[in-house]
Amino acid sequence: MLALIGREYALFQDDVSTHEDELRSIVASSSFLVIGGAGSIGQAVVKEIFKRHPKKLHVVDISENNMVELVRDIRSSFGYIDGEFKTFALDVGSVEYDAFIASDGTYDYVLNLSALKHVRSEKDPFTLMRMIDVNIFNTDKTLRQSIDNGVKKYFCVSTDKAANPVNMMGASKRIMEMFLMRRSLEITISTARFANVAFSDGSLLHSFNQRIEKRQPIVAPHDIKRYFVTPQESGELCLMSCIFGENRDIFFPKLSESLHLISFADIAIKYLNDKGYEPYLCENEDEARALAATLPEQGQWPCLFTSSDTTGEKDFEEFFTDNEILDMQRFRNLGVIKNEAAFNETLLNEFEVAIKKLKADRAWHKEEIVTLFFKMIPDFGHQETGRYLDGKM
Repeated sequence: MLALIGREYALFQDDVSTHEDELRSIVASSSFLVIGGAGSIGQAVVKEIFKRHPKKLHVVDISENNMVELVRDIRSSFGYIDGEFKTFALDVGSVEYDAFIASDGTYDYVLNLSALKHVRSEKDPFTLMRMIDVNIFNTDKTLRQSIDNGVKKYFCVSTDKAANPVNMMGASKRIMEMFLMRRSLEITISTARFANVAFSDGSLLHSFNQRIEKRQPIVAPHDIKRYFVTPQESGELCLMSCIFGENRDIFFPKLSESLHLISFADIAIKYLNDKGYEPYLCENEDEARALAATLPEQGQWPCLFTSSDTTGEKDFEEFFTDNEILDMQRFRNLGVIKNEAAFNETLLNEFEVAIKKLKADRAWHKEEIVTLFFKMIPDFGHQETGRYLDGKM
């Protein structure tokens, strides 16, 4: 996978190796709850914890099927541990989850990997509201439950798109960070911003596998570049932040010769070459669909590489802003953003009240939510183009 994203070396192997003895000691003597543990990042985190033999590891996720595959994967790769390992197919926003927490709730570490992560989720006001619930209010809910149950540390994954956000997903994560800062006065929290996870569920790269299997064209933007980490690297980054992060720390990958921007089109070419195909560049969707029936037998695959014009796309990625304080010395390939407990209590309360009112009325428009986001983030770079990814092949 490293070769497909233009790298030769794993990003965090030096930092993980340096701290491996301490990692194993802490994990082996601790209990963990992983929320959203059956997603791509969640599974990677669960594996990093499991292989270091925790005392207790509980995993919660709304996807029953992904949870089953996680268990099969762990049993097939790592076998068993002496500690307690259990999975629960639950919705964090449900009363069933609340009952589950009330029945146990005793954990040293709670890691929240649950999120709506797609920029396309802002296309309609209803999915957008669910994104707010999952990314912001479920986070605050599980934070409050962790405080009530005496949890030692709460980790929540953020995103590089929270730095100077231009889309609603990134902005929701930025607002989530504000809620985290408020609760950091009552519980130790840490988080991580990182790049796209290569071939994670639902990602464009993951769709390449689906397109090959279904004999369909490969489509990718040629003008959008991103940083990519492997699933294992995402798990390592989250665990390092959870275990070693000080209160309010945000971990991120340092930029280096090992981590550089690469376009989706370039990855598509590398991917096809790895599969034994040469890309054939098409002029339009109709041509690409038609050629999918004949080109593969000739060792070629139809590709449509286009420019991006959809709402919420950011030309470049960044892990921190100019006004954030950085610690670049503690780790070799991990940077740390150091935060004070900076938040506006009045704004947070007004945001909560406004969202609750919209939901109680059972009617809202996207424009109302965008206005609330601009109030929370005055320099929010959102621009509505009227075009969304669901309108493209």
